[in-house]
Amino acid sequence: MPGVRGRIKDRVPGFRIFRVQPARQGDWWLYVTSGCWEATQHDGHGTEFFLAAPRDDRLHRESVTMTAYYHCGPAHQRLDVGHTIPIGRPWLDDSGCDHYLVSRPYPYGPDFEICRWAHDAHARLLWLLPITAAEKDHRREQGLESLEARFDEHAINPVDPQRASVA
Repeated sequence: MPGVRGRIKDRVPGFRIFRVQPARQGDWWLYVTSGCWEATQHDGHGTEFFLAAPRDDRLHRESVTMTAYYHCGPAHQRLDVGHTIPIGRPWLDDSGCDHYLVSRPYPYGPDFEICRWAHDAHARLLWLLPITAAEKDHRREQGLESLEARFDEHAINPVDPQRASVA
C-alpha cells in the first residue's frame, strides 16, 4: 500500500503494506508487511508479518506498521514465534484483545510460512494473532503450547473481536 508516512520509512526503507481483500464474503482481510525482510535479514533469511481481520480498517495498517517499526529496530527487538506485543488499545471495536501473539500462520498451513527465492534466501511470514492480556499471561506462565492447545480446544475464531478469552 503506497503512501505510508512517518518514521517507518527511516527504519524500513521501501516499507509497504499489502492489503488483501477477501475473495469471498466472510473471508478475512489480510494486511501483509513488505520491507522488514530487507531491513533485518541475515544471510538471506528474514521475517515479514501479517494480520487477519474481519473487515477493512485503518487500525490494521497502523498495527502492522507499529510491529514492523519495532521489529526493525535494534537487533534485541527482533520478534519471533511466541513473542507478544501490547497494542495499547482494543484490537478492534471494544474487543478484549489488546495484544498480539506472534504465531505461525496456522490457518494457512505450513507452506504459507516460508517464501523462498534464489540463492536459498527466504522470508518467514508470521501471524499477528489478537489475544487478551489474560492469554498473554497464560503464555508467559504455562507456555506457548498450552495457550495454543486452549485455542484449539475452544475452536476460537481468531478474527472475532468479541471472542471470549480462553485463559
